[in-house]
Amino acid sequence: MEDLKGIIHKNYSKIQHRIHEACLRSQRSTASVRFVAVTKYAHTEWVKALVKLGCTQFAESRSQQLDERALQFPDHLHWHFIGPLQRNKVRRTITHTCLIHSIDSLKLLSAIGRIAAESGLQTHVLIEVNLSREQNKKGFAPEELLSNWNAICEVPHVKVEGLMTMASHSADPELARPVFRELSQLRDQLQTVSPPSIQLKELSMGMSGDFEIAIEEGSTLVRIGSALYTGLD
Repeated sequence: MEDLKGIIHKNYSKIQHRIHEACLRSQRSTASVRFVAVTKYAHTEWVKALVKLGCTQFAESRSQQLDERALQFPDHLHWHFIGPLQRNKVRRTITHTCLIHSIDSLKLLSAIGRIAAESGLQTHVLIEVNLSREQNKKGFAPEELLSNWNAICEVPHVKVEGLMTMASHSADPELARPVFRELSQLRDQLQTVSPPSIQLKELSMGMSGDFEIAIEEGSTLVRIGSALYTGLD
């Protein structure tokens, strides 16, 4: 029976190959896409195996688990936060994250700016956009984002790096393409009205079931969890 390290190595290699192939199809450099390993359901041994393979980009969706993981693992790892962030958890979260993907309101962004100022930090963030128009999903509606964009750009002690979205769950990844394409177009639109200090270079879109389509539509950050752990209990 294949051991844990062997299973994770095989899954990791397959994902890297699929990223490479998607980049070839879209005439992009593989260096333009970062693969972020989502560890919210991963056992510690699984994360350790990924670190040994050279993975340095990890993501958590709960503040407490992010805190525990960041303190448990080496300092050279980069931790992303991808879940809903409560304002009372901001102080803990910004201490450990290289990038928060899930800014879903101006109130949250303002709270982060205020706490980052108190902590002497600059926090890097992505603005979450609900392009699937599902009521159970968080994020700005496109028209809401456009009307709030000037205020978003003016929040101090945060650096807006780009946008994030999630497509509707579907067995057919092609159905995600219009959502990913719309996010890319929205980014381009916002860039034209942003101050020079705002460079929207990141698009966080694509997960285990649709990351290849996301790469073809311009994703720079793919968030992959379940595909990494296929075959593990």
